[in-house]
Amino acid sequence: MGTKIYMNTKPVRKGEELNHINLKKFLLENDLIADNQSQLQVQQFANGFSNLTYLLTIENKEYVLRRPPFAAPKRGHDMSREYKVISKLNAVFNKTPIAYIYTEDTDIIAAPFYIMSKVEGIILTPREAHKLQITPQEFKTISDTWLNTFVALHTIDYKAAGLENLGRPETYVERQVSNWSKQYLAAATDNVPTAEKVMKWMAKNQPKSFDYTIIHNDFKYDNVVFKDDKWKEIGAILDWEMCTLGDPLMDLGTSLGYWTTSADPDFMKQGLQSPTVMEGNPSRSEIVQQYAVKSGRNIDNLIFYYAYGLFKIAVIAQQIYYRYKHGHTSDPKFAELNKASQLCCKTAWEAIQKNQIDNLF
Repeated sequence: MGTKIYMNTKPVRKGEELNHINLKKFLLENDLIADNQSQLQVQQFANGFSNLTYLLTIENKEYVLRRPPFAAPKRGHDMSREYKVISKLNAVFNKTPIAYIYTEDTDIIAAPFYIMSKVEGIILTPREAHKLQITPQEFKTISDTWLNTFVALHTIDYKAAGLENLGRPETYVERQVSNWSKQYLAAATDNVPTAEKVMKWMAKNQPKSFDYTIIHNDFKYDNVVFKDDKWKEIGAILDWEMCTLGDPLMDLGTSLGYWTTSADPDFMKQGLQSPTVMEGNPSRSEIVQQYAVKSGRNIDNLIFYYAYGLFKIAVIAQQIYYRYKHGHTSDPKFAELNKASQLCCKTAWEAIQKNQIDNLF
């Protein structure tokens, strides 16, 4: 059995503390603890670049609390939406954490938040993958399990889950291209001509017709929890904050954007760090071929989907860097995200110019 982890935890960052007294009162009122005098230990999860996630340990129980980052726009950080998605998906899809309670009462910890179950298992961050010395053969199993779960996610009966009003899927592609472009410009801190080129190209080359399903919008190795080191089952998928109804191939494009490989140049592997660079993982083109076979979908316009995925990651990185530059977060891992954003735009433009998704540099 491999190491049982959820994510690496660390002491709470200065300025991101929770009010223990208010929080224990809230937990007691919602029957999650028996005594508000019990000792509460709070740790912060070190992984992740978006919503703040805390581990609460109290009365021999462990809960996970999610709240938006400080000074973040509500778009993409809507706690009520994320809580609703997880709660409803539980009924039809057994790979979501249990969502216990949500509140908009900002008097408790100065932000809306929700409490969910802690999921035991293994999360493959780059650090964890190296620590476990995962073999190429194991990565073949890992990538298969990851992809099978991804395909299964895109077959969820969202009507049975009561999520048919989650989004407006008919205009999804057009809205995404427009909205992410606007968000990039709003968070820009540097002049990046390549970003302008990618935005203009996507506006002209977006697909006009597409299928739609439940999509996760951030499906990568470190957002899934493997049950154990046999790697044959994923116990839970995490970070549903961007889940909606939309084109599943845009979901695939985002995952491809994160999928750096051993064949990529060092600046890509360092700028978009992922265990997918380790030997045994398929190439991006192989992921696409396998997804097409497993899902039965034709993947036309592949370059658009990959370029879109990279650009979306570029925007997310740039938005976080914008908050860092303006002093809204002090986490040092955010200090180079403007360079990661520029790298994503550069990679997207290379894919467009060369009409391929591998061997770009």
